[in-house]
Amino acid sequence: MPSDAAAIGAVHVSTWRSTYPGILPEAYLARLSERKEAAHYAAAIRAEAGVFVAIGGSPPAVVGFTTTGRAHGSAPAEGEIQTLYVLDDFRDQGCGRKLMARAAAHLAGLGCGSVFLWVLRDNPSRFFYGRLGGRQALEKTVGWAGATLVQVAYVWDPIDRLFANSAPLLP
Repeated sequence: MPSDAAAIGAVHVSTWRSTYPGILPEAYLARLSERKEAAHYAAAIRAEAGVFVAIGGSPPAVVGFTTTGRAHGSAPAEGEIQTLYVLDDFRDQGCGRKLMARAAAHLAGLGCGSVFLWVLRDNPSRFFYGRLGGRQALEKTVGWAGATLVQVAYVWDPIDRLFANSAPLLP
């Protein structure tokens, strides 16, 4: 829902600031803007991209989200999970698994038989994707915020591999 965009932007900024110190320059992390990220996600929601949120806490609020879409170019799969972010206090509670299942269901509904995502090799949460049955398929070096980083692509082919490891948690 478009009304979720501000909360999604806040989750984006919070998770980047907690995950990427020592990986991305501190000045870049300090300049992240919840308002700018909210505008980005509001546009994605309006464009009917696959944007899904996890709600938790008291009072209930957005505590995580994922964005998805068809893969482009020479991607290693038909669908892509573009983002998956969950607030620190809600990790290891099933939010990420549920969001991955939602993303897979959306992509399967678009006719995607396989899915992938990119994650920074230095991201300590990257092992989550292996636990969900993703296999490391590619690595590439990218420049981001003045840093040189290595990304790893995790692939689920067929997409059923992701369903088998995450879908049982769907409500």
